Amino acid sequence: MPDNRTYDVIVIGSGASGGWAAKELCEKGLKVLVLERGRDVRHIKDYPTASKAPWELPHRGTVSVEQRKDHQGAVFLREETLHWAIKDDEQPYIQEKPFRWIRGYHTGGKSLLWARQTQRWSDYDFEGPARDGFAVDWPIRYKDLEPWYDYVERFVGIAGNRDGLAELPDSIVQPGFEMSCVEQHFKESLQKNYKDRHLIQARCAHLTDPQPIHEQQGRTKCQNQTMCNRGCVFGGYFSSNASTLPWAMKTGNLTLRPHSVVHSVLYDEQKGKATGVRIVDAESKQTIDYYASVIFVNASALNTTAILLNSTSHRFPDGLGNDNGLMGKFISWHNYRGKGGAGFEGFKDKMTDGRNPSNSYIPRFRNLQKQDTDFLRGYAVGIGGGRGLGPDTSMIGDQLRENLLHPPLGDWSISCWMMGECVPLEKNHIRLHKELKDKYGIPQIIISCDWSDNDDKMVADYVQQMTAMFEKAGFVNIKINDTKSPPGSDIHEMGGVRMGHDPKTSLVNKSNQLHLCKNVYVTDGACMTSTSCQNPTLTYMAMTARAANHAMEELKKGNI
Repeated sequence: MPDNRTYDVIVIGSGASGGWAAKELCEKGLKVLVLERGRDVRHIKDYPTASKAPWELPHRGTVSVEQRKDHQGAVFLREETLHWAIKDDEQPYIQEKPFRWIRGYHTGGKSLLWARQTQRWSDYDFEGPARDGFAVDWPIRYKDLEPWYDYVERFVGIAGNRDGLAELPDSIVQPGFEMSCVEQHFKESLQKNYKDRHLIQARCAHLTDPQPIHEQQGRTKCQNQTMCNRGCVFGGYFSSNASTLPWAMKTGNLTLRPHSVVHSVLYDEQKGKATGVRIVDAESKQTIDYYASVIFVNASALNTTAILLNSTSHRFPDGLGNDNGLMGKFISWHNYRGKGGAGFEGFKDKMTDGRNPSNSYIPRFRNLQKQDTDFLRGYAVGIGGGRGLGPDTSMIGDQLRENLLHPPLGDWSISCWMMGECVPLEKNHIRLHKELKDKYGIPQIIISCDWSDNDDKMVADYVQQMTAMFEKAGFVNIKINDTKSPPGSDIHEMGGVRMGHDPKTSLVNKSNQLHLCKNVYVTDGACMTSTSCQNPTLTYMAMTARAANHAMEELKKGNI
């Protein structure tokens, strides 16, 4: 094992969870190598469209036909974020059924692209599988993560309120973003008409009152630009680039290697543990091995699973730690199919001022205390309301010009979107193609995932309930519908290397170690046993901080 390629820990992936693994382990004095398959992106320096007005972009935000040629598979392509887009030939994958796989291949990963929503899980979520009889029992509960939620939130910076809801445990928060008057009206209507439904300010990873710990990171207050997914030069929202990676770099213990496409984790059968990681250099196509005592696999759910499936040996012919054959199965995601909106004819004397980078939120209210619907689990709802301009474009000539230059205010509107929990099913899986490979010589991923009857029933309930809630609030022109979007459309893939008590029915233990290879930790979406309906990134970060500290203790004891 050459000294120049040997480290204490290798972290695969530089996104939200990988960044936290690097921060925690570097702070404790370990030499850490972070492998990122995409290009390097440095905070501030490499945000080419940050804070730019539409007229500063060559095509006012649209993407030219010529540029689109390399992105035929892209559903949503904008000039402001084209620098994050992945070309079609980078990682082709096979869809046995339609699936939208959104990836972030650059330093920081999807922490530069996320919606920044940060809700804690409660025991309603962790106890769901045991109570409802799907998946397997989580090996942890809220009390196991509570101190780590606290720890992460203080460093990240969360805006919101303390709402006192059992189904959504309170976070450590800075002042939240104000609701619009139409959202406040809807909140009051829910309070009047329902005992179990609450509209709250969504908790989000934005700094509204920066503390010394954030100033030490070089971050400052959110400027409400709502241009977050271009990269924020102020560090107003949390990303690995603005926060954990620079923090880890300051220790002198971090080595970040971009353009490193991970092929597999290396396993030594005589030692009975992993010894390193094999990569393909994306630029030279050279295969290189790196070595370490501990491996953290944080490549995002599907890639983490695929890397472990491709990590074969005589001992593990079907993938590292995969004796039970469950690796790649029980893939799940979130159900955002339900969307809609309505109008409101009041508040003619009011309008919004400024921009809100967050939204309002109705925490889950279905099947909490007991099973009260014909579907398992439940959904949360995102809410946004505002008043825009409504120019009359039916004219021509001078009148059209006048209408466009001096448009009147339109009516208030409110929008809603569903965030539902998908029940993990064994048939929803990924596997590696036995013949087809990508340009790095790595087997292509086959994705075989589809909606279930439970998902369909949940969407139907959402449409019915949101229609009723909007009607009670006096909204008009109500349109709530099932978009029928394919799985994966809203990013939150989970599962494939799920946590559990029993090595026969799960792959990682309560400390996020592979049951059968204890020096390999999985702390991103792949480890999730079930999905809840909250945005999952805060939970990944808390799990990662907890697992990194466990790894440090185990190293000290000589157990890994």
